[in-house]
Amino acid sequence: MRRVSTNMPNTDLQYQMRLKDFKMNEMQTGIGSSRRLNNLRDDPIAAAHSTRLSSHITHLTRYSDNIGTAQGEYSLAETSMNQSVQVVQRLRELAVQGSNGTYSKEELGYMAIETNELLKELVSMANTRTADGRTLFGANDTKNDPFVAMKSRVEGIEGAVISEVRYAGNITANQTEIGEGTRIDLNFAGNKVYWAENQQIFAQRDTLDYVVKEDSTISIDGKEIALKTGDNIHGIISKINDSDLAVKASLDPVTNSFTIESTVPHQIWIDEDPDSKVLKDIGLLAESGSRPPENLHKDVMVGGGSLFDMVIGLRDSLLTGDQEAVGGRILGGLDKSLGNLLNNMADLGSRNERLDHSFARLDSEKMNVIAVNSKLTDIDMTEAITNLKMLEYTQKAAYQSASKILQSNLMDFLR
Repeated sequence: MRRVSTNMPNTDLQYQMRLKDFKMNEMQTGIGSSRRLNNLRDDPIAAAHSTRLSSHITHLTRYSDNIGTAQGEYSLAETSMNQSVQVVQRLRELAVQGSNGTYSKEELGYMAIETNELLKELVSMANTRTADGRTLFGANDTKNDPFVAMKSRVEGIEGAVISEVRYAGNITANQTEIGEGTRIDLNFAGNKVYWAENQQIFAQRDTLDYVVKEDSTISIDGKEIALKTGDNIHGIISKINDSDLAVKASLDPVTNSFTIESTVPHQIWIDEDPDSKVLKDIGLLAESGSRPPENLHKDVMVGGGSLFDMVIGLRDSLLTGDQEAVGGRILGGLDKSLGNLLNNMADLGSRNERLDHSFARLDSEKMNVIAVNSKLTDIDMTEAITNLKMLEYTQKAAYQSASKILQSNLMDFLR
């Protein structure tokens, strides 16, 4: 049989027209999505850069969100601290009035009743929770109330009243990441914010000849301090004092017993590893294994109270008419409490200002990274539309050429 035609021109024309259709489809997809890179094969190098930039943008967004969360909690904490300051200022006024000796016992009783109500308000503010139920002043224990009020009966007031307030929170604050490798505390330790005086802890055991028997690790206010075999009591004291903690350790010159005192108002937390016996041997910790601050030895003497101790003392002294106590240690303790609250508010303000600067920096960096990523991935709409029109013209020309070239059909050969 004799071949009168070939299929090659037809196949070639179909391929070229399908190629035009494919390019037009790609261009239309790019215009529709406003992206130049819809598939990795479009530009592998640019796609790799874009992937890294997109990941960085996600991180920056996460950091900005974390800053927003932190500032929200800081705002609530600042409100609670500010209200606490106002309450303490009123308590100070009551202390000044109750110490001047011009009020009757009945009038002092009225002051005591008001003091008791302000005490309950202070405990409530110290147990402030966020909208989602997390406490602000319990450090990383955000589920339970950081301050637990113990009640008993006090002569002069009907019913059970608060007789002791214990801190049940923790000292290690939750942190949030606000930058690459940069973290900031998210909440606060209540035994620092709501404390009044420097705390002193006095052991009652002669430790002049004490020597560490084996390598041990102790913990002061959450910071671990390594002790070596053979360290004497002076070596232990030196390591504590060189640890940059807000405490000062010493040896009592009369009893040779170990003493530790805070240098700023807060409750000292002391603990040691389960295998360590150092603090138990020197009479500071009990063998019970309880958590701080309930783990102190029963013979230890503790001085320096919290804001709540000062308020309870004010109420009870007003009830008994002890004007000397009201105008002495209690008034001084309230002044220290007020100063401590204001210092913590100043620290909070500094953190908040830092977050403002961090947020502005992250926002600027994010905009720059988005702009760079946009240059890599976004389509130039003017160029894209122009190219699309050119493709439409070439496609139309291709179809017209094909129709003229392939005018002959089978009927032409059957005539």
